[in-house]
Amino acid sequence: MATIADLMTPEPVTVRPDDSVQHAARLMDELNVGALPVCDGDQLLGIVTDRDITVRAIAAGLHPAITAVDLVMSDRVRSCTLWQSPDEVLQQMAAVQIRRLPVLDDDARLVGIVALGDLAARHPSSAVEDTLRRISTPAQPDRALLVPA
Repeated sequence: MATIADLMTPEPVTVRPDDSVQHAARLMDELNVGALPVCDGDQLLGIVTDRDITVRAIAAGLHPAITAVDLVMSDRVRSCTLWQSPDEVLQQMAAVQIRRLPVLDDDARLVGIVALGDLAARHPSSAVEDTLRRISTPAQPDRALLVPA
């Protein structure tokens, strides 16, 4: 039976909490990804997405070259473990309406990332369709708007 270890992208590129939003955006562009884990060493602190940058920084008028990632990242990050089944992870994604999860080892160190696309491509099932439908349902904002001083 497959586990997330079989389907994840190992050793994802990360950013530090004090890196600039502009640096994170450039990395996303170079890597053609929509999210980067935010880490202190191999300890996961959060995740920053292209949407976080757009909505929490740019729309709020924050300057990307001087705004730190930790001001716009999602710090209530959900994660999964190497040993979880794809169906468990799909249920987790659907429950909280997210498309990607950092993958942690037994010592809570970041070792990978798994996206809904990875699961759809490598673990086809009706659970993928249900997860996508549940993720796509409109949700409430998860954080107050930051306004520059």
